[in-house]
Amino acid sequence: MEPSLQEWEQVERERSAHEALQTLSTDPLEAPKNVARYLNPPSDTIYPLEYACHLLGDVSGKTILEYGCGDGVNTVLLANRGAKVISLDLSAELVDIARRRLQVHGITSGVDFIVGSAHDVPLPDASVDVVFGIAILHHLDLALSAREVHRLLKKGGIAIFQEPVRNSRLMRAFRKLVPNRSPDISPFERPLTDQELKDFAGNSSSYHSRPFTLPTSTLLTMLPGLHDSSAKFLAWDARMLSSFPPLEYFSSVKVISMTK
Repeated sequence: MEPSLQEWEQVERERSAHEALQTLSTDPLEAPKNVARYLNPPSDTIYPLEYACHLLGDVSGKTILEYGCGDGVNTVLLANRGAKVISLDLSAELVDIARRRLQVHGITSGVDFIVGSAHDVPLPDASVDVVFGIAILHHLDLALSAREVHRLLKKGGIAIFQEPVRNSRLMRAFRKLVPNRSPDISPFERPLTDQELKDFAGNSSSYHSRPFTLPTSTLLTMLPGLHDSSAKFLAWDARMLSSFPPLEYFSSVKVISMTK
């Protein structure tokens, strides 16, 4: 039996509450250079989050809806770009951490938080210029969230998402056979497919997708002594994906953008 939306979101709240408890006190953006790298990244960056930030362009004076702000790491990056930011998350616990993170970074204005559902955002139609979400869609009912994103965007507005992807039927079947029962992973989240992302953008006037990360490099970084070589592996992936476009099918991360 399919879960109701209320059951689905309650499970996500519980997962997020556990994630909030596990959030480290150290801040990945503590060093100023870790914020600066996302202000104007190049189009050919090998890092998906940098590329998502590149797609934002100049957002000074615009309104960005951060769709699933989590613990606020990306909120800090958005707040430093001169936009009005509305950060939404289902978890009150994570939003509380996000507020405290802004205080640590000296950000006292330009960001409003909403604790609420991404399936039913309490904002007017056509009220935001940009919807920005990092690893959020794979937690959601895609049909409902697609309607919300389309409703909220102004005409000509853009939505940018970074999502885990798994197109291989074999790998998806294997994942079902070996379920991860970690409390910070809900039973409803799942990697998406290219087709699901295209369907999500079905009402858009334009759609673009860029692949990142091949499974081999992900596995290699898990081996002892190779974690520090992750940048080299990402660079290798970028070269392979550029030289052999059919490999895109096997990429495990996609950054997509769509225009209303």
